[in-house]
Amino acid sequence: MHQRIVIGITGASGAPYTVRFLELMARQGVELHVSASALGRRLLFEEQDIRHFTSEALVGSELADQLIIHSDNDFGAIIASGSFQHDGMVILPCSSNTLNSIAAGITSTLVHRAAMVCLKERRKLLIAHRESPLSPIDIESMASLTRAGATIVPLAPGFYMRPERVEDLIDFMVARLMDQLGYDHGLKIRWKGEADEVSS
Repeated sequence: MHQRIVIGITGASGAPYTVRFLELMARQGVELHVSASALGRRLLFEEQDIRHFTSEALVGSELADQLIIHSDNDFGAIIASGSFQHDGMVILPCSSNTLNSIAAGITSTLVHRAAMVCLKERRKLLIAHRESPLSPIDIESMASLTRAGATIVPLAPGFYMRPERVEDLIDFMVARLMDQLGYDHGLKIRWKGEADEVSS
């Protein structure tokens, strides 16, 4: 593994997932290359009160060295090149606009371009879509991207672990994303099959 991940942030609600994912990956020493659309930056402000899109604001000064921020308008950034080696890309959260743009081959932002590079280079691309309900266009785009090699990971946390806090629901999905990328997390999300028998 290269210990290097690309993260795209777009304008669907879900900033707490993004911040937690970045924190856990940075704590493992993973190099994180991050780009956010204009609506993704607005999302971070509205949901997490992150006013400045900087490494320090996203993960704190202790882990800031693990994050490299790329402007979403910079098509010359290294994550726009197929020669840049990494372990995969996560779009977290992924809006329907971003989902459908990538499926249509449109690359009007760096997030779009980096995702298209993953597809053409056959690298792992995780689409953490959050919007609901789905339109027929969304469903077709998900099918198209799946055929192209992406993995659709809807932000739909489970309840079998009996979550007691919102943070438990966030960790459930962040752990699933880390599993997909092959990174350990130690979060308690594993089903053990030890449920008591349901009384009749």
